[in-house]
Amino acid sequence: MRPASESPVVRFTQVSKRFLLRRNAAGSVKELCLAALHPSRRETHRELWALRDVTFDIHAGEAVAFVGRNGSGKSTLLKLVAGITAPTQGQVLVTRDARIGTLIELGIGFHGELSARDNVYLNAAIHGLSRREIDEVYPAILDYSGLADFADQPVRNFSSGMHMRLGFSVAMQLRPDILLLDEVFAVGDAAFQAQCLDTMRAYRHRGGTLLFVSHEPESVRQICDRVIVLDAGAVVYDGGVDEGLEAYARLSASRGIDVAGVDEHPAPASPPRA
Repeated sequence: MRPASESPVVRFTQVSKRFLLRRNAAGSVKELCLAALHPSRRETHRELWALRDVTFDIHAGEAVAFVGRNGSGKSTLLKLVAGITAPTQGQVLVTRDARIGTLIELGIGFHGELSARDNVYLNAAIHGLSRREIDEVYPAILDYSGLADFADQPVRNFSSGMHMRLGFSVAMQLRPDILLLDEVFAVGDAAFQAQCLDTMRAYRHRGGTLLFVSHEPESVRQICDRVIVLDAGAVVYDGGVDEGLEAYARLSASRGIDVAGVDEHPAPASPPRA
C-alpha cells in the first residue's frame, strides 16, 4: 500500500480540453469575396472536445498505460502533462522541478536542417544540461541509437525509425523523473524495440515514472502495472493491466474493431517483477 501522505507526481482534476476546428478559413481577399457570394465557402467553426472531465493521480514509480481508440484523447493527455498545451477546464499539476522526458511525436523538438549531433546538444541544453554534461552523455546517446555514422547528417534525411532511435536515446540519457512515450515502437525494428523494453524496465527499477500510450498489448503487459482506458475523451476504466486490456478489447469489439493480442479471457497474471 502506498502511504496516504505521499503526493502524486501528476494530478488531473476534472480536466477537459477543447479544440476549435476551422473550415474554409479565409486567407486572402479573393477567398473573402467568394465566401460573401457563396454560403458554402464561408468559414465555420466546430468544437472538438479531446478530453472531458478527466481525473486521476499518478505517483512516483508507477508505469501507467493509456489505451483507447484513435481520437480518444491519449496524445492530448500527454501533451498536457508535458506543458505543450493547456487545459480548457480543470487543473493539471506536475510535481515541481520534475525533469520530463518526452517522445510524443516523432521528430518533435528536432530541427530538420540541423545535424543529429547539433540536435542532441540543443535538446539537452533545453533540458538544462551544461556543455560539460552534454559532452559526457553524447557518446552514450550515439552508441545506444546506433546512429554514429549519421551524426553529421541533417535529421530531415532520417527515416521515421531513425528519428525514433535518436529521440528515445536522448530522452533516456537525460535521466527523466517522468517519461512520456506515445506509440514510439510503431516504427522501430524488432531488435531496437527489445532494447527499448529492457531500458524501460531498468528505468522503472530505478524508480522512474512512466506514462505510456500504446496499442500493443504485450508491451503494456511487460512494462506497466496500471491501465487507464479512454473513450471519446473520458476515462472508462482505471485499474489493473489485464482487466484494463480486456475492457479495451470489449470496447473495441463493440465498435467492430479487432484488437490483436488482447484475449477475452487473459492468462493469469505473472508474479510481480522486482
